[in-house]
Amino acid sequence: MALPLIPFAIGAAAMYLLDPQQGRRRRALLRDRLSSRINRLDEAMGVAGRDLANRTRGLVPSLRQRFSSGGASDEVLVERVRSRLGRVVSHPGAVEVRAEGGRVILSGPVLRDEHAQLLRTVRAVPGVREVEDHTAVHESSDGVPALQGGAPRPPGQRLDILQEHWSPATRAVMGAAGSALLLNALSEDEHPLTGLLSGIIGAALIVRSTTNVPLSRLAGMAGRRGIDVHKTIHVNAPVEQVFETLARYESFPQFMTNVREVRLREDGVSHWVVAGPGGIPVEWDAVTTRMEPNRLLSWETVPGSTVEHAGTIRFRPGDGGTRLDIEMSYRPPAGALGHVVARLFGADPKSEFDQDLLRFKTFLETGRPAHDAAAGLRH
Repeated sequence: MALPLIPFAIGAAAMYLLDPQQGRRRRALLRDRLSSRINRLDEAMGVAGRDLANRTRGLVPSLRQRFSSGGASDEVLVERVRSRLGRVVSHPGAVEVRAEGGRVILSGPVLRDEHAQLLRTVRAVPGVREVEDHTAVHESSDGVPALQGGAPRPPGQRLDILQEHWSPATRAVMGAAGSALLLNALSEDEHPLTGLLSGIIGAALIVRSTTNVPLSRLAGMAGRRGIDVHKTIHVNAPVEQVFETLARYESFPQFMTNVREVRLREDGVSHWVVAGPGGIPVEWDAVTTRMEPNRLLSWETVPGSTVEHAGTIRFRPGDGGTRLDIEMSYRPPAGALGHVVARLFGADPKSEFDQDLLRFKTFLETGRPAHDAAAGLRH
């Protein structure tokens, strides 16, 4: 679906910038705008410099930490382990991590060719004294809902430019290189086609460094993994009440602005009707792939859905309420580029998701639906 849009976008850009009558003026205007943005690269390079300095200064405490006995709390240890899972397994959300006095317990499905590297990585985490492995090892992802999608991870560490997420230093350098290529393209009047090629490469580097999203996902060629969302929120309500509300999808219009209706079918599939960009309704079907009462809830859309997505919510009681840890990946039409286009129409999914979480918190803590939720807007 996304691939036909790419040559169309390139052709449209070429027609716009190479127009015999207006092309020169349009290139000049775009060049002026880009120049003003490049003048602000000092700030980005400052971030890059601080990033490199912090990496260097961090070597000493890192070494000290590795040779010390640790002493980290179980919660900190779990966060340390989870922060490294994405580097070695293609489905980090499928791996459950618990810690008890320096002993880390792993469970959940994992692919066989990633299993050994997973254990080595966890054992190397500072503060981990022992690893207890209860993972379910699978030869392939066939028939395992939690192992659908994702991107394979090669063993070992890779150069930063080959990583899925670039550091601030890499993003600044590649962004500057892309800006230089794009400026050169806009200044190329004698060989416009050469300039267009340079501009496409430069624009790709700018978008990649700005969004910190791989180009395959920007183009919508990575399944559900177009946009990743990871949110944590604390709700002042018992974990039983929080889980029951989120597991009852029909209640979502009471705290989500764009979810107009959710219908649960007899076969367990839920049908969603959501207001998309410009208020246009978008519909899809989803299934619950994993449910552990008061602990975990996972879902994914059925194949062929307009907006493909999957996610996991973890529930942890504490501080007189419930801590929600939400991991979600979704791919709007045309990939992450579709996400950018949607923002132009007033539909920024990430920002709206933040607001929906706050409405959910208010809904549970006060017992009253938000006035700007979809259910309230219909009255």
